[in-house]
Formats: sequence, structure tokens, C-alpha cells
Amino acid sequence: MELIPLAAVPSQQLSVVLAQQNCGINVYQKRTGLFIDLYVAGAPIMTGVLCRDRSYLVRRPYLGFTGELAFVDTQGMLDPRYTGLGNRWQMVYIGEMAS
Repeated sequence: MELIPLAAVPSQQLSVVLAQQNCGINVYQKRTGLFIDLYVAGAPIMTGVLCRDRSYLVRRPYLGFTGELAFVDTQGMLDPRYTGLGNRWQMVYIGEMAS
């Protein structure tokens, strides 16, 4: 498992290499919750996905992403809000699991 560093701001973009995949990640707060977009090598894998506590975000291997992303509430079990990103809510990458 790898921690992906986030700041407590309402909208952010970052680039990170995960399992040799050049990833672009957008995380943004809307009135209805925190959302995420994921791109690999510039191609969209998923866009506009609502972030939930301890729920896998990609969930579909056929989309072409190796591994999984999730948010974890370190102080309870609430869905993430931008105000606690990088502190209360951590985004993690979980590498490909053996079957």
C-alpha cells in the first residue's frame, strides 16, 4: 500500500507513478461530496467518481489500471471532505493483489 500525498484544498491535480503507470489524478470538492478523476498516460480511466470511505474507486480491471485507489478515514468512518485531506483522510494506492 502506498500513500498518495494530498493537500487540504478544494481542488487539486497531481501526477504520480503507480506500478509503472504515469497517472494524473484530479481531486475536487463539490456540494455533493469529494470526487476524483484518474488518467493513465493521458487517457481517462475514470472521471467524476464519488469518493467514499474505505471503498475501492476503480473497481473494474478492464479499464486498464493496475491496482486500486481508496480513501481511508483515520479518525472514524466518514466519507472524505477536502478540509481533512492529507490528515484525517488519506488516499492510498493498493497494488495488484495476488489471486
